[in-house]
Amino acid sequence: MPIRHRIHFPPQNAEDLAQDEVFFYVVEEGDKIRLRFHDYARIYERPGLYEQLFYDRLKCNSPTRVADILRRTVEALGQDVTALRVLDLGAGNGMMGDALKRHGVSRLVGVDIIPEARDACLRDRPGMYDEYYVADFTKVDTELHEDLCEWQFDCLTSVAALGFGDIPHRAFVQALQYVQPGGWAAFNIKHTFLDPSDTTGFSALVRELLFSEAIEVHHIERYWHRLSMEGNPLAYYALVVRKKADLPAELLERVGMLG
Repeated sequence: MPIRHRIHFPPQNAEDLAQDEVFFYVVEEGDKIRLRFHDYARIYERPGLYEQLFYDRLKCNSPTRVADILRRTVEALGQDVTALRVLDLGAGNGMMGDALKRHGVSRLVGVDIIPEARDACLRDRPGMYDEYYVADFTKVDTELHEDLCEWQFDCLTSVAALGFGDIPHRAFVQALQYVQPGGWAAFNIKHTFLDPSDTTGFSALVRELLFSEAIEVHHIERYWHRLSMEGNPLAYYALVVRKKADLPAELLERVGMLG
């Protein structure tokens, strides 16, 4: 029987807070424990809390949505999604991996920066990933680099993890480096990240990538990622792009990966 947690949404000006600043309480043995939405390590330590919070209460549908868009895009070009070798960046406790497995992907490797994510995935979804690395992709050591190259990835996925400090833009670029030319990337971003008025590092990087000769956009779709604490839908974009060539040296240099 799945564990059900007592979750309390306190009064707060959540609409004025960044998504990674919003908090809630979980009641345990009479004590109210304050957790931010992005306190992933502490959330993952509690079996079922992540799913109950984001998927039951806040109706998040991004893993299913992005995985389905990836499948439809790949199959529209006459390719077989089951043949993909996927690197799932910011894999967490395996929600995106679960959605990809339902489409029968061939190989699936997860990576996350916090060990609690891997522990939660092994606890809740054993065998979901062929391998799961705990690693900081802003500083990949030689041994990990060689391991990742051996997988010969032709697809990168990253869902609900980009642009809030969870995955730095340098880490996302590093992950793209492991995708072979001709391979795919499927990810989602908050709708404001494509607005020219947003000058944050990740927003600028995404726009530069989309307009570079190395990336070909195959699908972009605005949708409702989940509800806010007040019950208002949060708009995101789901993107599926194809990596046509190695990323340009000037971009790599700008994010500190060259020189």
